[in-house]
Parts: sequence; structure tokens; C-alpha cells
Amino acid sequence: MMAFMKSVTRSFVLFVLVVWGAFTAQSQDLNFERGRHHEMLEQVKNDVKKNYFDASLKGIDIEAKFKAAEEKMKDASSIGQMSGIIAQFLVDFDDSHLFFIPPPKATKTDYGFGLKIIGTKCFVARIDPKSDAAAKGLEIGDEIISFEGLSPGRKNLWKIYYLFYELRPRLQIKLKVRKLDGESIDLDIASKITPGRTILDTSGQDINKILRDDDDAYYKAVKQYYYDKVPGIFLWKMPSFSLDAEQVDRIVERARKSSLILDLRGNGGGRVDMVQRLLGSFFSTDVKIYDEIGRKETKSIVVKPRRGGAIDGKLIVLIDAESASASEIFSKVIQIEKRGTIIGDISAGAVMESQYFGHKSGIDIVVFYGVSVTVADLIMKDGKSLEKVGVIPDENLVPTAKDLASRRDIVLARAFEMLGHKISAEEAGKIFPNDYEPVR
Repeated sequence: MMAFMKSVTRSFVLFVLVVWGAFTAQSQDLNFERGRHHEMLEQVKNDVKKNYFDASLKGIDIEAKFKAAEEKMKDASSIGQMSGIIAQFLVDFDDSHLFFIPPPKATKTDYGFGLKIIGTKCFVARIDPKSDAAAKGLEIGDEIISFEGLSPGRKNLWKIYYLFYELRPRLQIKLKVRKLDGESIDLDIASKITPGRTILDTSGQDINKILRDDDDAYYKAVKQYYYDKVPGIFLWKMPSFSLDAEQVDRIVERARKSSLILDLRGNGGGRVDMVQRLLGSFFSTDVKIYDEIGRKETKSIVVKPRRGGAIDGKLIVLIDAESASASEIFSKVIQIEKRGTIIGDISAGAVMESQYFGHKSGIDIVVFYGVSVTVADLIMKDGKSLEKVGVIPDENLVPTAKDLASRRDIVLARAFEMLGHKISAEEAGKIFPNDYEPVR
């Protein structure tokens, strides 16, 4: 879940990655942790009261909610429950960009598969062949009927990820799955637990290794994928809006003389400045993209054309249910201005602007946590908000479970066809790797 964030520098990202490693073994003292989490709860409340874009807080009595959360905290019997209480305190606002970021766990939990919403149903989209999930028979294309008793869908899949990955990871999870032949089965899947640092030692040479590790994480997050084997067509798969201006310009120059397929499927959002930079490459005049309605003022956000001139080629944008925030802003502007064609599935409908507020608790032993606070509502040029609505594609096209299982990318194949090039769905599905395959 990536928020539509104000511009964040790389050094700040690295700082957050480094300091978040300090979650310690002393967290086993529940009385100590109860006091620590109460402090976190109060800080989160204050951040929301001070910075939330709606001064009325949507009519919510935040002090009453705070007192109710305090009472629940007294009975919490684990750190996971305490973090969950703080998380629920914000989830009740029903705001896609308002959420608690807890101190990281000392271990990494991997269930060995990834899920995807297609239409209104949830399917297995990725599988680690070395995982217990694969050994138990879970396969790409399987429909997830229930995840630990919860029925995943468009409105709650992010909550399932948030709960079972961030707040309270499990050693084992229960799934009810519908196979391609229609048979329903129950699976108990063991997670893979990878130990991490419980105490961050920044003395000596250890800090250099930490920085190298976080460099790797940073570059993986901003890695882009290209395909230019078809004359006159440039395919750009963008995992997130995370690039600096110079990087955006370099890619745009490579695509300038071609028609462009911009694949934003799975792109959860990113930086405001990158969205504006990229949009400016497709228009020769100023274009209003949205009104930013903040707590104290409303600003009209306008993008200006790039000095190198606008890209003239055709533009096709691919979106799906995981295309959120910045991806939705970009796609909707292209659609409103009739600059290109949007194809795929309805997007996530998670379009607000947020700001990260980071905090620490403790003196000798310090844990770091934070909160994403919505600082502005975004109203598009057509006078409508995309929050809870999403972008409706010009051509709605979604894969079936069998398409997923056989790695047939019917959406990408259709995009090539619209640009005059015939490619099979099987060929399209092999262009880019998935999460559990090496990059070609």
C-alpha cells in the first residue's frame, strides 16, 4: 500500500530504512510495551488532530475514540494486539491514506505467494516454487475464498495484507481455495520466517553493511522495466512512481519517437513530483490535473509542458485493481484530456494526498514508528474525486483464472494490437518476470 506522497528525498528514505531496524528483544516486557504503545497512540492522535485535511475529522469524536482505545490497550496481551489497537483507531476513518506504521518486526514473514484482485474476486497471482504454499499445492490462478476466515475482495484485501503482514504475522495461515476445476480445498500453509536484527549496531563497519543493504532495497523499489523489440512501440512497465526528474526525462527521451504502452498494473503510487513531471511530457500546453483541498486552503495543481516538447506518439495505459493513488491520477488526467486510451480493470480508488510523520520512543533502546496522515483531498478537473471510485477504463479487459495460470497476458496483447502489432497473450506474458523469477 503506497501512498500518494509529497516529494521524498532518497536520503530520507534511507534514513527511515536504517533506523526502523531497531526493534528490540526488550519488547517482551508487556507492561513496558503497554506504556510505550499508549505513548504511540497519543502521538498518533495528536498528528491526526493537527494535520488531517478535514478539520472536523469527518465528524468523528477522536477523543472518545482515543479513550476507547486506551481501555482496549489495558487488556492487550501481546505487542501485535497493541499495534492492532492503534491501527484500528485510524482504520475507522475509512481513509485510504490514513494509517499507522508500526515498529518493524525483528523477523521477516513470507507466506510464499501473492494475491491479486481481478474484477471482484481474489486470485493467486504469484507463487514461490520453494515455499510451503507450493508444496501444499497452491497454484497461480487459484481463487482465494477465505484467508484466515476473511473473504478477500476489493474493499478489504489491503486490510488483510496490513493485518497479517505488518501488524500480526502468523507462523501458519489457513486458506480456503477454489481450484481451476471448481473443487474447493482447505490448506494450512506454513510461513517462512527470516531472522533479522533485533538491535541496530551502528558502530564500526556494521553501518556500511546496513547502508549497502538499504541501497539494494532502494534500487529494487525504483527499478523500471522496458521492452523495445517491436519497431515503433516502447513498452514501459513502472512498478511505482519513485524516480527522480532526471531519470524520468531519460526514459521519456527513449520513448519519444515511438508509441508508448505504459503498464501501471500493480503500481501503488508514489511521488507527486514524478507524476507531474511525467504528465508534462505528454502535453504542449498547461494542463490542470486537480484541485488540492487542504485543511487551510485549496490549490489548483497545473502541469507545464517539458522544454523538449510533448511526446507525439499514441499512448495506451494499462491499469488494474492494484493501480492506486499516483497511478490513478496519471490515468485519469490522460483520460479526461483524451490524450490516450486506458485499458484493463477498474483501479483501486485510493486517491488522496498524504504526509509521513515519523517518531521514536525510548532513550537507550529506541523504536521507530510513524503515521501516514491525509493532508489533502484531490478533486479532478471533471469535479469528481477518485477516492472509493477509481478510474473506469475506456476498455474493460480482465484476465480469467486460466489466463493467470498459463501466464497469458491478454491485456498487454490487446495493447500491442491497438498499436498495429499482433502478439499472442502467451508471448506477452513472457516479456517481464514475476516476483519469484530472476530479472532477464
